[in-house]
Amino acid sequence: MSDPAQKTNLLGLPQGELEAHFVALGEKAYHARQVLRWIHQRGVTNFEEMTDLSKSLRTRLQESAVVELPQVLSQHDSRDGTVKWLFASGSGQAVEAVFIPEPDRGTLCISSQVGCALDCAFCATGAQGFNRNLTAAEIVGQVWHANQALPRRNNGEFAVTNIVFMGMGEPLANYRSVVPATRLLLSDLAYGLSRRKVTVSTSGLVPQIDRLADECNVALAVSLHAPNDELRNRLVPINKIHPIAELLDACWRYTEKHAKRFITFEYVMLRGVNDSLQHADELGDLLDGKPAKINLIPFNPFDGNEFARSSAETIRSFQDRLRKRGMIVTTRKTRGDDIDAACGQLAGKVSDRVRVRLGDKTIRTATA
Repeated sequence: MSDPAQKTNLLGLPQGELEAHFVALGEKAYHARQVLRWIHQRGVTNFEEMTDLSKSLRTRLQESAVVELPQVLSQHDSRDGTVKWLFASGSGQAVEAVFIPEPDRGTLCISSQVGCALDCAFCATGAQGFNRNLTAAEIVGQVWHANQALPRRNNGEFAVTNIVFMGMGEPLANYRSVVPATRLLLSDLAYGLSRRKVTVSTSGLVPQIDRLADECNVALAVSLHAPNDELRNRLVPINKIHPIAELLDACWRYTEKHAKRFITFEYVMLRGVNDSLQHADELGDLLDGKPAKINLIPFNPFDGNEFARSSAETIRSFQDRLRKRGMIVTTRKTRGDDIDAACGQLAGKVSDRVRVRLGDKTIRTATA
């Protein structure tokens, strides 16, 4: 009997890699298209149930491959319809994914790492430290589970219509797994989402932004949170490596390569820290006349954090100031805060934290 540990997990393989797997088995590449549909569109993980494959091929797949899903540890349902799942990621660790239902769409916020190394001052995930990157299968598995666990929409489509890489972790620090996962999300043989409905968020890894622009045309969101380097150094430490001017140049290069593409700039509203009208004016100066959208995020508190949420009046004034300059500005509605599923609250379970380096600089140091 084959050793399960030596089998290939097909769940995270995009079409090209799955075709290569079949060719390596001495089979025709077109079988990849059949298996993709079975796994991602029909939710079938047992090769014996893939009835348009020959019996001999199903036997070979059972010997060489698995479709292994992440284990669901818990599900929490919010009063507002938000759903949060906790997925096991080995060695007592866990990551979270959150589904946010709206009348016209269903957005799934997924994780890309166990913890996060970037240590943003206002984020519960960063406070947990970092352990490891998720595999493409562990990333896609969150989407697979949500689609199977949730009732379909009235038109028969899956509940998940939009994906945002805004859960635990810095997606572009796990580029090797995030891009294959994204290709599956976009594939008509798998989830068939449009490029504008898949958003990759980053705190500002400039080289990876440029690489993403060349390799994967999806929506890009940037966690800005401050309009000047002095303040952003405090809130988003990666700014010390890639300051605002360098980051924005990468953003505009991204939009130049993808026509009609806007960058969404996330801006968490912290009382007395980054929410004055002067800050709004500075932010407007940075983005005025550029292909930019601004998403203001009321801060969601968590234990042990020093910050407080800006008042509703302050957020409205900040938004109005930017709108008067003709900028596109929205304020994110807080969802799922009663189950700690709101933006910035995802913490999962991270242990055995490790040091992480980007280039020659340490981003996060933590001990077990």
